[in-house]
Amino acid sequence: MSTKALKEIIFAYGHENVLATHRTTMEVTKDHDLSKKGTCIIAVSANKGMKELSNEFKRKLQNADAKLTIRIAAGDIEEIVNASGSPQLALTHPTELVIRKSNYVCSRTLATQADKAACELSKKLVERLKNHAQKVVITLALES
Repeated sequence: MSTKALKEIIFAYGHENVLATHRTTMEVTKDHDLSKKGTCIIAVSANKGMKELSNEFKRKLQNADAKLTIRIAAGDIEEIVNASGSPQLALTHPTELVIRKSNYVCSRTLATQADKAACELSKKLVERLKNHAQKVVITLALES
């Protein structure tokens, strides 16, 4: 039985206030502004929130055994984060996509049990994410 990967691609931008110091989460937002209090935010001005993800993608991500691979690319620097789906995911927040190391779920949660939080991203990637002109490509690949 072959598996088909469902993909969603999100385009976003860096921001000079990206700190990426949060120890349990990372977030991508459609918001354009970022204060230094948003320590988990790694990219802003995203072209998609959870409402824009396909219904098929969201349905598959709500399976208990769903495995999500998140590829974050800024130019030639990229990082992979692995996380899990959950039947508890609402996937309804209009502007924020949060990836969590914990099992906590709210309307902002895209995935849980991630193997990295914002503070664990490479320093080279975080430096790129601090540039407001840096285009960031986030690829969500879901094995189904």
